[in-house]
Amino acid sequence: MPLRLSREQARRIAVRAQLLTAQRPSGIVETVDGLTVVSIEPTAAIAPSADLILWSRLGWPYQPADLQRLVEQDRAIFEWGGFYRTMADLPLLLPEMRQRPHSAQAREWLAANDRFRRDVLTRLRAEGPLRPTDIPDTAQVSWSSSGWTNNRNTLQLLEMLVLRGEVAVSARDAAGRLFDVAERVYPADVEELAPDDAARERAERRLAALGIARVRTVAQPIEPIDVGEIGEEAVVEGVDGIWRVDPAALGDDDVRPRTALLSPFDRLVFDRRRLEELFGYEYLLEMYKPAAKRRWGYFALPILHGDRFIGKLDAKADRKAGVLHVFAVHEDEPFTEDQEAAVTREIDELGRWLGLEVRQGGR
Repeated sequence: MPLRLSREQARRIAVRAQLLTAQRPSGIVETVDGLTVVSIEPTAAIAPSADLILWSRLGWPYQPADLQRLVEQDRAIFEWGGFYRTMADLPLLLPEMRQRPHSAQAREWLAANDRFRRDVLTRLRAEGPLRPTDIPDTAQVSWSSSGWTNNRNTLQLLEMLVLRGEVAVSARDAAGRLFDVAERVYPADVEELAPDDAARERAERRLAALGIARVRTVAQPIEPIDVGEIGEEAVVEGVDGIWRVDPAALGDDDVRPRTALLSPFDRLVFDRRRLEELFGYEYLLEMYKPAAKRRWGYFALPILHGDRFIGKLDAKADRKAGVLHVFAVHEDEPFTEDQEAAVTREIDELGRWLGLEVRQGGR
């Protein structure tokens, strides 16, 4: 028989797994390890998502320069597929790297451009790390796409070679990424795992980070949000279907609550269906909508209070003026006095961390 969980129990499992209780993790590597992945979406209406995700767990001691050092100097964290990951997880990804690219179009294009590939690797070994604009386009066949990658051959090749594990992102700054050959970024003595073993351990790590997840759900191009047949089978009161729960998350229902402002790309809110089913929370990132059609704002931050989402923060950082503009705090239901005070404190903490004065209202 599957485990039977109330929605409150399921929410607490999810919040605790995502390191969003009052018991904060002690450092960046521990946090990334616990979350397994941290989104690198660079939109910085307030701060880049990776920084918001880590600040929401660690609080004011977190500084972006510390993450940069861990990536570029210590090599304790690396970038792959749009996420930061701990270097300890590299063995779990190597079997997937060997199978890239997945699409027939990409495989055919890569085969047709083998000389281009060798040219790029030779230049990186001799001169890297380099930006895409530093590398001549010697493609035999141009990349064809209906999107923004059309004819951007060097960048497209570098992206494929990163996913294949031949090239790695060496550093990232305001101008973008610098690429190098993988052997100068990744350790040499990496354990080789069988594909099935790596996939299972990766799914177990994912379930531990999510706490509760679906067996199958919407496919993702890089990082899945489902877990397959691992963990304990469970049903959640009032929610259709079967879930899987991390066994280590059971038997500990003690969640010391706190309030947190989350990135729209945070893993707790990324799966919108799961978010609505477990938390009853409606959320949509509106940065791609015309301004007149936005309900909550360009880059509204979900507001977590304990094990419930209670609203959205519409704010923008104006670094030139030294101001964090708070345009609105959208309350899903009227805040209690305690909730209002907790949200205000967290907004003030966000301003302090950013080094900006919090200013209410205005556009």
